[in-house]
Amino acid sequence: MSANPTQTTQAGQRRAARPAAGRRHGLSRQSTIVLAGAGAALVAIALLTILTTGGKAAPPRTPPLARGFTLSALGRPGQHVSLAAYAGRPLIINFFASWCAPCKRETPLLARFYRDRGGRTLIIGIDANDEAGPAEKFIQAAGVTYPVGSDPFPSPVTTSYGVYGLPQTFFLNAQHRIVKHVIGGVTLTELNQGVTLMDARS
Repeated sequence: MSANPTQTTQAGQRRAARPAAGRRHGLSRQSTIVLAGAGAALVAIALLTILTTGGKAAPPRTPPLARGFTLSALGRPGQHVSLAAYAGRPLIINFFASWCAPCKRETPLLARFYRDRGGRTLIIGIDANDEAGPAEKFIQAAGVTYPVGSDPFPSPVTTSYGVYGLPQTFFLNAQHRIVKHVIGGVTLTELNQGVTLMDARS
């Protein structure tokens, strides 16, 4: 007795559908294997870290040493501003310029901070990529009384600190290691935090 053509077609469709379902299931198993393998790798890395460090946290990284510099003092002909002159003393180095919009808000804050602390916290300003005339007027208007060095274009001292945007502020301990670095306008809270770090690591 011959098979019903409709039944034969349906049976073939069912047989053809099975391999496709098997491929989908196979992909699912592969995904599970990959995830399981990744989890095992993470566990292995964690165990290796514990074994190599003896189960202890890695020691803190030594802060980088600030680069030395000597610059002409802004508005003071014949005088210089040098990092070496502050050897053994914590200090703040602030990079700024008269044309820098955030500096117009930040520099008066730094000037007040310096005056309020009676010079106990040392600050050096570095006027970067600027013209002497506008820079002198700027620091006078901001009430700056701490020393300021002039670093005109191409500003080798500024670039040696990796500063390509202004303002930026570095906090140095007594060994002149950089214990804090603020990119952008510094706040009073950040100044106080930086001074605490400077004194703690001196």
